[in-house]
Amino acid sequence: MLYKIWMSIVKEFLLLKRDLGGLIILFIMPLVLVITVTLIQDSTFKTVSDSKIPILLVDNDKGSVSKTVFENLEKSNLFSVVTQIDNKTISEEVARENVFKGKFQLAIIIPQNLSSDLQAKVDQNVEKIVSSLGMTDSTATEPQRIIKEKEVKLYFDPAVQMSFKNAVMSSIDKMISQIETKSIYTTFEKQLGEGSTDFEQKSFISFKEIIPKINNKEVHPNSVQHNVPAWTLFAIFFIVIPLSINIVKEKSQGTFVRLRTNPVSSLVVIIGKTITYSVICMIQFYMMVAVAVFLFPSIGLPSLNIEGHLALMSVVALFSGFAAIGFGILLGTIASTQEQSAPFGATSVIILAAIGGIWVPVFAMPKIMQIIAKSSPMNWGLDAFYDVLLRNVSFLEIIPKISLLFLFFILTTAIALFYDKKKRAV
Repeated sequence: MLYKIWMSIVKEFLLLKRDLGGLIILFIMPLVLVITVTLIQDSTFKTVSDSKIPILLVDNDKGSVSKTVFENLEKSNLFSVVTQIDNKTISEEVARENVFKGKFQLAIIIPQNLSSDLQAKVDQNVEKIVSSLGMTDSTATEPQRIIKEKEVKLYFDPAVQMSFKNAVMSSIDKMISQIETKSIYTTFEKQLGEGSTDFEQKSFISFKEIIPKINNKEVHPNSVQHNVPAWTLFAIFFIVIPLSINIVKEKSQGTFVRLRTNPVSSLVVIIGKTITYSVICMIQFYMMVAVAVFLFPSIGLPSLNIEGHLALMSVVALFSGFAAIGFGILLGTIASTQEQSAPFGATSVIILAAIGGIWVPVFAMPKIMQIIAKSSPMNWGLDAFYDVLLRNVSFLEIIPKISLLFLFFILTTAIALFYDKKKRAV
């Protein structure tokens, strides 16, 4: 039995050896992918202090509010403010044209008389409150003029993402609210008289992020911790393609028939394939980890912290490999030609990655897609990797997820065996 399994493994490696170019691509492609994607996404996980986004500011107010907005934008680590183009002050029409053509991502248009009208509106409201308290002579007040609400216009490049729009609008709304609040406090101080009170204008409520600690060290999530597990899974599941093609080759070349004429069961053949491709999956995994640990720091990316995690990560990678192998065996058994197995294998892996949270986080998906995502083995593997790397869980806590991966392997393999048996019986 052991000799038969060993010879089955040797046979699988001989098949792989014949397609050396494809095997190299299987190892090199994931490395290039993880390096490229991590480099691109790294800026979203850290402060963009060295690459500020230029934005246009059209100041039609020329008052204290526009001055405060300008100063706050300049102080931020995200934006650099542009008020002139070709040494000419920007108008709203010029700003709109430049943004809609994609030359700038954002333009902020501050309306005329914003500062004066804001102060007048605050004065009116404060006077109402003070007079209602009987602190002033309400009969002496003049009729109040109607002050219309002001709009700060924002022009966005149509190509920018919605998340960027929401973040900018929230930031500017907070900035304007702080300016209004400060104006109200200042006006109250004037109405009540100097020295009568001293309002503390510092924010009373603040936010503090509580960062989890592992081995008494704070763990700051970064692009590497998110991308390495995701694209490692993507690489592991891509073995579906060569595995399914090799199974189809065996059927078309008569290799499988010759094996069946010998006293070799289908189970022995499947065990041989499972062991062979499990080794390939683990080589892929350790290559990805090695690149993340040793190469990333030299190209300006954070190093992957695997301290105390490597053993559990290896377990997750192994069981993820089982799930990929089971899917590949099923596909290769059902497909009749390489033209069927290769495109379907590539497409199905991409679909599983898409719904499994490899590209877009599951929490950002619509409700229906969040439910569907739970059916993807890539989602189970990705959650298990995150549990180990970011949530510092124990082996017992990842058992449910790796059990699902192993159950997927058993189920797909059983279906493949059943289908093959039925097909040979016909």
